[in-house]
Order: sequence, then structure tokens, then C-alpha cells
Amino acid sequence: MAVSPSSSLRVLGIAGSPRRKGNTDLLLDEALKGAASAGARVSKLVICDMDIAPCRHCDGCLKTGRCVIDDDMQMVHRELRDVDHIVVSSPIFFMGVTAQTKAMIDRCQALWAMKYVLKLPVGNRAGRKRKGLFMSTGGLTYERERLFSPARATIRAFFSVLEVKYSFELFYPNVDNKGDIANHPSALQDAFKAGRDLVQPMVSLV
Repeated sequence: MAVSPSSSLRVLGIAGSPRRKGNTDLLLDEALKGAASAGARVSKLVICDMDIAPCRHCDGCLKTGRCVIDDDMQMVHRELRDVDHIVVSSPIFFMGVTAQTKAMIDRCQALWAMKYVLKLPVGNRAGRKRKGLFMSTGGLTYERERLFSPARATIRAFFSVLEVKYSFELFYPNVDNKGDIANHPSALQDAFKAGRDLVQPMVSLV
């Protein structure tokens, strides 16, 4: 039996919301279902359930590419390096990603050092083009670009360090109460399709 090319692909979902089963959690779960439907192996990290301290800016990683803080971020670093594609979901808090998400991103300074100081490859999937999807919701009724642009810039920088192409995004303003995203006419279907498209070869949306 022939093996689908996508069956060896790994997709990592990063749940950045401190609220379990909230709007961005629902979007993330659908995106991972979409990726799995296309044959990928999927996994999920729930950042608020992990022990991740803030970056100390001690520069200890500049010599080794490894963070000196011994907590769950060491495992997160391995996951970020070993997967093919990454999906980040976070609601908007004060015009940016959540504190949990930002702490995780800031701790990737060690991977920044690996790439730019030590000149080592960050991704372990040699020869594969890594892609990323960012999904977010915000309670404000601001124009879409105004509401999500700061968070997008953060995720773009994060993906750049990881050698992941920012390929897809799904943004939904005026979604605040827990579970409201399920009442959106297309959001969950959009997320499923985005996860599937992340795995299947196609032209990027961004």
C-alpha cells in the first residue's frame, strides 16, 4: 500500500489562551483535525498548563544555543525544532498575544542565538519547507487590521526565527464570550480547511 507523503508530516498546535475550551482553543482543535484528515500526525501544547518562566535576558544561551532555565521550555524547544508545521492560537489581550504565549516566544531567544549567533539550523526536518498558521480572536469591534496587526508582527518574528514561513492566518474580531466562535457562520470550517491546507501542497493565502 502506498504511503501518503503527508503521513510523515508532523503538525504542532500551540494553545496560547489561559481559558480552556475558549474560542481560540476551538479554532485550534478544528485546525488540527483538518491537518489529521490530510494524513499528518498532530500534537498540541497547552501553554497555560506548562511551567514556563519569563526570559531573564541573561545571554546564557549565546554560547550554547540552550536556555539556562530548566523548565518545560526545554521540551517546547525540542518540539518546535522537530515538527514540520506549526499552528499558534491566541486571543488578543491589550492588542497583542496573551502573556503565556509571549513568554513562550520570548524564551525562544535560545533558538535565535542558535540561528543568528551560532549559525546552526533551527529546524530538524532537513529539506522540508516549514509552514505556519496563526489564528486569533478579539472582543473589540475594531477594524481587522488595527486589532490584529500587533499580534501578527509578533508571530511573524517568532516564525522567522524558527525558519517557518508565515503562510496562513484566521482573524475574528467581535468574538469575546467563551464559545462565541461556534456561532460564527464559517469560523470552525475555516479552521479545519486551514489545517488541511497547511499539510496539502497549495498556494499560500498570505
